[in-house]
Amino acid sequence: MAGNNTSEIRVAGTGRLYVADADTPVPTTFSGDPATDWATGWKDLGFTTSDGVVFSKKDKVEPVDSWQAVSPVHFLYSDRDLTLKFHLLQFNEDTLPFFMGGGAVSQPDAAGNPDVYQYDVPDRAFPDVRALGLEFTDVQTISGTSTPVTYRFHIARGQVTASDDMKLARKAAAQLGVTFTAMSAGDGSALASFVMKDKSYATA
Repeated sequence: MAGNNTSEIRVAGTGRLYVADADTPVPTTFSGDPATDWATGWKDLGFTTSDGVVFSKKDKVEPVDSWQAVSPVHFLYSDRDLTLKFHLLQFNEDTLPFFMGGGAVSQPDAAGNPDVYQYDVPDRAFPDVRALGLEFTDVQTISGTSTPVTYRFHIARGQVTASDDMKLARKAAAQLGVTFTAMSAGDGSALASFVMKDKSYATA
């Protein structure tokens, strides 16, 4: 709807991040229970810092100049960079390999030391392509009636392209800070998708 409308302002009051195998579809069922909706193939990455998620889309545009004009007469899109940046607070079999760039946690001596686990950091980088899902919920108030609205953002293919320094200190929780970058499937499919349960998008 055009014009000023406070019911269309969104605040990501609480949210979740999920990871899955590449090309895992985003759930389109909104039952009110995220654990149920994201149950097929997705893993909840758990607590993140209160900064939430930083969404970034940057396009690189090259101008086409001409002899006849002092301003560009055309633009060429040469690059698109779509990223999500966030800091995980939980350390487990899903988050540590995700932060480090792949691999898996093992039990080197499951019989003799059942509570001892090991994660080996590879000596060189390997592709670790995954799907990433983001969900957040807000409340829409129209004519005094409050209704939850839920947004989901889905990257079908991408990988961690940057990992922040991990600080281990006495007065702060350790964090796994990552930048996740979307990748093209090369077949013309969407780079990423929004799925919303939000009546604001209904056409008149």
